[in-house]
Parts: sequence; C-alpha cells; structure tokens
Amino acid sequence: MTPPPDRATTERQKAIAQRLPSGENLLLDYIHKLERHRRGRRAVLIRLSLLQPVNRREHHVRIAVSTFDALVKQLKGQIFSLSNADLMFIFKETALDEVEAAIIKLRFMFGDDPLLAGEGSDSKASFTDWFLLERDYDSLLHLAQHMLTEEKARRSQQFAATHATQAIPKPARRGEPLTPAMLGKLEDALARADLANMMRRQAVCAIVGRAPPQPVFQELFISIADLRETLLPNVNLASSPWLFQQLTETLDRRVLSLLSKHDDRTVAGDVSINLNVQTLLSHEFLNFDDNIKASMRGTIVLELQKVDVFADLGAFLFARDFAHDRGYRICIDGINMESLPFVDRERLGVDLIKMVWDPLMAEGRLPNGTSLEDYVRRSGPSRAILCRCDAQDAIACGQAAGLTLFQGRHVEALLAAEMQNQKGPFRRRR
Repeated sequence: MTPPPDRATTERQKAIAQRLPSGENLLLDYIHKLERHRRGRRAVLIRLSLLQPVNRREHHVRIAVSTFDALVKQLKGQIFSLSNADLMFIFKETALDEVEAAIIKLRFMFGDDPLLAGEGSDSKASFTDWFLLERDYDSLLHLAQHMLTEEKARRSQQFAATHATQAIPKPARRGEPLTPAMLGKLEDALARADLANMMRRQAVCAIVGRAPPQPVFQELFISIADLRETLLPNVNLASSPWLFQQLTETLDRRVLSLLSKHDDRTVAGDVSINLNVQTLLSHEFLNFDDNIKASMRGTIVLELQKVDVFADLGAFLFARDFAHDRGYRICIDGINMESLPFVDRERLGVDLIKMVWDPLMAEGRLPNGTSLEDYVRRSGPSRAILCRCDAQDAIACGQAAGLTLFQGRHVEALLAAEMQNQKGPFRRRR
C-alpha cells in the first residue's frame, strides 16, 4: 500500500491546485477560441449542482466526467468540470447521438434524485441545458462569463472564511473522519483479523401465498458496524467515499480469501457475495476462482452495485462475461423506485436484479407510468428480488406485483418463526 502523503506534501498540493486555472476560466477561454468555429458545434450544461448533496459528492462528479472520456479521446468534444459541480460538454454535432446516450446514462445513475424523479413538471428545474453554438453563441458566452464571476466570488468567500476560522479550535466530534493513515492501519489489521466472527448472513427466500418462506440462498457480508466497533470505534468509516471504496475493496479480498476455504462451514451452500467490479477483474478474484471447486461456482451469486456497474459499463460487461463463462451468476443490487424503468435485466445480461422496497411501490406505478406488475413480468418473477422488506406490507405489495423472492428483517423473522415451529414437537417429547 502506498504510504499516505505527509502534511507538507498535502499543503503543497493544495497550493498548486489553487494556482491552477478553474474550470470556469478554461471554459471561457475555450468559448472565445470557438468564436470563428461555431458551425457544427453544440454544448450541453449538465446541472449536477441541482442534485441533492448526497448525489453530488466528489466521486459522483468524477464518475460523471468519466462518462465523456471516450468522446474526448476521440477528439469529438471537450468536457469542463465547474466549481459548483456542474459539467459543460462542447462537442461536434456528428457526436450528438453519443452525447445523448451519455446523458441517458447519467440520468440513470442519478435516477433516485428528486430532480430527475420529477423532471418534466413545471416545478422542477431542468437537469440539462442545450446550446447550438451557431445560434446561441452569445448566450453561451454570457453564461460562461457569469459562471466565472460567481466562481471568483465563491473563492473570495472561502478564503475569508478559512482565515477567519483558522485560530478557532475544532470541538471534539463523535465519529472522526477516516484518514489515509487510519485506513492503512485498518487494512493491516484486516490482513491479520479472523473475519469469520464478523460475517453476517441474510436469507433470500421464496414466499408464495401464505406458505412459509423457503430459503433460496444466503447473502454473506461483513458487518461494517461490527468492524468499526472492533477496530476503530471512534471513526466514521463512510466519511470519505474514496477511502471507503478502498476499504470495501480490501474487504472484498478478505471475503474471497475466506470463501476459498473449502472446509469452512460458514460459506457452505448457495450464497451471494457483494463485490466491486474492479475486484471481479482483479488478481485476487482469479486466485479465488482457481482455488475453489468447480462445483461451487454454480452456487455463488456475485452482487454488483448499480452505480458501480454503470460507472464503467465496459468493465462490467467484460466482468459479466468472465463470471458467466466460469459458472457464476450475476445480480445487480441497489435498484430503487426511480431507476427501475431504466434497468432491463435481459439487455444487461444478468441473472438477477435486487429492488429496494419503497412504500411508493404500493401505488403500483413506476415514475415513467408503467406498472410494477408489467416490469416484474418482463424481468421474470423468479429473477427479481425485493429487499429491505422490514414489514408484511412490503411482501404483500411484492406478491401483488408477481414477485416471489424477498429479503429483509421481516423475512428473517418469518423464517425464524417457522424454524421454531418445526422444533416444537421435539421439545414436547422430552
């Protein structure tokens, strides 16, 4: 693991970053250069700044920028990342279809945000603004100048606020942020720790009518809460998305190592494990695949998060084909109410999808107007899982839509009650 940068290095990097021209400066300069080359060019402003804060963190912006990497490399356009999280992409008209496809990808990635969930109504602002340079050049130039003025004002305010609070000591807070140094120590501890005690399992069950739940497979996962309490009780492990991502990849490797033990009863039977796409393409997964029995592959479901899949669709497709060739099954997890209309299980070529229960599902309609029942029928009633079912109403709603696979606390409670009933006669005989 690369050692974390020292404080002096970090300060130098910040100083360099402050001297670099902002995205607004670069955008305005680029628009000036296009004054005599307006014909055949368009621009689109992607208003990430209107998304909720939880959906416009640094890693979200980076993923959105990377969506246009291929077009930039092909010299079909130029992307500008602005200080308020917005993106401006200026491109040749011949690439319009590809740009629209990239925008659709972004709409899906952020589909759970109220901005996109309600887009089209008069009360909601638009996620994108389009410009035809030959017609709208002056408007675009004025917008870029206004953005630069606002960016300079923000910098001035940040500079004043920083200097005004430097002498004020920060109060001790519960749950300190995770730092690179802490992550390094945590990863060292994970390399030596026996994670079997932190391994949790939750069943995915088939529930048909009033019949008792029948376990189909068990999802295995490391309890982050237990991990925090055991190793870093005063640290908020999710405070930095990038460091938390690295932590999950480390956990992926440890889980793969644990699963490689053929005689470990903890991982016996049909199971699912959560992995990052990058882990699925890693050397550690190849080692895991080499070490397990061929007969085990068909009993393992690999669960990949929706955002991770669409952050690099090419990597996902490659990983999917490799996993299928080896006999594994693929499930896309984290599909919520807003993103359901954009996820086609068959076109993505996956075996299962996992939908997150939302009380709005009881209305039976998805945001695009189609029915939940039709969506379940297209996906396959036995290929879609409704998770986070913490009450009976979630199961009732899912069954009404044709679902048969469920997961959640209420499912666990039903399963435990059924197991208790099965043990009852033996107790009475004693």
